[in-house]
Amino acid sequence: MIPRLASRAPMLCSRYGIASARTRPPWTVPPPSRPASSPSSTRLLRTTAAPRRPQATPPPKTAAPSTTKPASATAAAAAAAKNKDPLLLPDKTVAEQRKADWAIMKEMSRYLWPKDDLGTKLRVSLAVALLIGAKVLNVQVPFYFKSIVDSMNIDVAAVGGTATTVAGAMILGYGASRVGATVFQELRNAVFASVAQKAIRSVARNVFGHLLRLDLAFHLSKQTGGLTRAIDRGTKGISFLLTSMVFHILPTALEISMVCGILTWQYGAKFAAVTALTMVGYTAFTIWTTAWRTKFRRQANAADNKASTVAVDSLINYEAVKYFNNEKFEVARYDKALKEYEKSSIKVATSLAFLNSGQNIIFSSALTAMMYFAADGVAKGSLTVGDLVMVNQLVFQLSVPLNFLGSVYRELRQSLLDMETLFSLQKVNVSITDKPGAQELALTKGGEIRFENVTFGYHPDRPILQDLSLTIPAGKKVAIVGPSGCGKSTLLRLLFRSYDVQGGRILIDGQDIRDVQVDSLRRAIGVVPQDTPLFNDTVEHNIRYGAVDATRAQVVAAAQRARIHDTIARFPDGYDTKVGERGLMISGGEKQRLAVSRLLLKDPPLLFFDEATSALDTHTEQGLMVNINGILREKARTSVFVAHRLRTIFDSDLIIVLKEGRVAEMGTHRELIDRAGVYAELWSAQETLFNEDGTDRLDATTTESSKAKK
Repeated sequence: MIPRLASRAPMLCSRYGIASARTRPPWTVPPPSRPASSPSSTRLLRTTAAPRRPQATPPPKTAAPSTTKPASATAAAAAAAKNKDPLLLPDKTVAEQRKADWAIMKEMSRYLWPKDDLGTKLRVSLAVALLIGAKVLNVQVPFYFKSIVDSMNIDVAAVGGTATTVAGAMILGYGASRVGATVFQELRNAVFASVAQKAIRSVARNVFGHLLRLDLAFHLSKQTGGLTRAIDRGTKGISFLLTSMVFHILPTALEISMVCGILTWQYGAKFAAVTALTMVGYTAFTIWTTAWRTKFRRQANAADNKASTVAVDSLINYEAVKYFNNEKFEVARYDKALKEYEKSSIKVATSLAFLNSGQNIIFSSALTAMMYFAADGVAKGSLTVGDLVMVNQLVFQLSVPLNFLGSVYRELRQSLLDMETLFSLQKVNVSITDKPGAQELALTKGGEIRFENVTFGYHPDRPILQDLSLTIPAGKKVAIVGPSGCGKSTLLRLLFRSYDVQGGRILIDGQDIRDVQVDSLRRAIGVVPQDTPLFNDTVEHNIRYGAVDATRAQVVAAAQRARIHDTIARFPDGYDTKVGERGLMISGGEKQRLAVSRLLLKDPPLLFFDEATSALDTHTEQGLMVNINGILREKARTSVFVAHRLRTIFDSDLIIVLKEGRVAEMGTHRELIDRAGVYAELWSAQETLFNEDGTDRLDATTTESSKAKK
């Protein structure tokens, strides 16, 4: 509880005054200049500070061994990695793009023929067998058609026959071949469906798991909308890529080879020459044009990512948009991104029209030439009408796989481009990893934390911590205070290994945190962060997130200790109430108490509270702190409180004051007040009451008191 001393009237005797020469904290409002005739030349602050005592010189620091790179080099490397956005794919040469495509196809082949999955291998084998059967039956159709035409190319009535007697068997064979090819094709689709979906699931799971393992720096700089859009496009491309690899490219090439062979064998070199020229011209034109179109598709993907990022960012920050009446501004931003996507998509569509036109011109020219040769053969008597029909059927049958191969190649390149971002995400390195042979964290001394000569900065030009050394005793309540930007929250990020130190080391019970398993380290630490993260789910789900296997009774008990159970009971659906995206449907104080409940349910040996009660009213805050302090004393937990409101941490066993990335002073509340240093300034500034014009009420009260005495 807050002691009576904190609310006691200020001491007005000169022994407790602070000289006017002492500078006023820069974060307070400066008072107006006093006239020369001011009745008082001494400023009294509302403080309980005792007179300044000589401050003990801190003991010399011993250099801690460090295996890290120099701060500037490490920070520069981190900045470079941070600035490399995996969503922005650079333009590649044709050779580089081909190499990237082959790498993706090689990676995906593992899902087609996995080493330890016999079921998948059997499915792929059966699907390939069905495919070959479908292609063989499909090639039989023109032969049956030729036989039917030749059989009927007589005066059937003159010979006393019927369609059944003359061509019945051929007609049945024709129908059976078409039906069989269709049935085999659909059976193949059904058999292969589970292979494709299993691959999509595996890749999506691997990418998602990798994203969760990536460092905090990546997630602070990522664009959520563009990232989710890129993953969505990539996973959709997986199914097409796998199907193309097995059932489109090789089988289509097989069908083309069979048709070309039949034309050459049955009808001679002229047909073979036309077929060969058509194949070469069609393939070359398709490959060249598709490579040319790739840059347009990449631009469209980048614009699509940008539009999704703008939309998601605006919707997430819906309240900010409303507070500043910026709906039109956000719509204009989104429309600008859509305009870029529109321009890129138009280029994609027009280039596709050019590709389709060229393919049709090449094929139609070949069809015209072949039909002329066939008609000439019929006129000369070397070919029958059935041969003419068969050539027409074979050429049209050739058109299907040719056009299909062209569209498949086009779509395949698009799928590979969509998947390129997906696989580039998997190549983003995870810098925070376990060392070989890392052991689990062993809390043998109760959880003592030591920072030894720690240096760190998010940017090489702006160090946050500079040669910082401090010790957090095991089982004690420790507070870390100081001006904004002095590195208080950074200490937690370093201890949690969201980042690694750039100099010095951090020890827990004598173990360098870089030498222990990251998972065991993070299991031992519980955090109530400054910005409370909540899932768009129920209250119960958000509390249970601290221990996912907890029972309902344990969840309720944690909520009671965090003094939010009664509030939850008043919610429309109690513990089943949805909190909304990022918890926007409940108040800031309720969010913080849910976060405290989650931490208490986890019950870790090391607890960190980063401005954990900043959104609470004084009465609720005091009651919650009583409960937390009771738990800390009962279980002898090591706890660290980062706070700006000093009334919440005055009863700590140790208060560490940071300033400009270093320890300015440390001690208990009374010791620091008596020193009249940085902490005393902070305490005085928070305890001083100001008038509306910026002057101290205390000064006005003192003046009125002096006049009354006179």
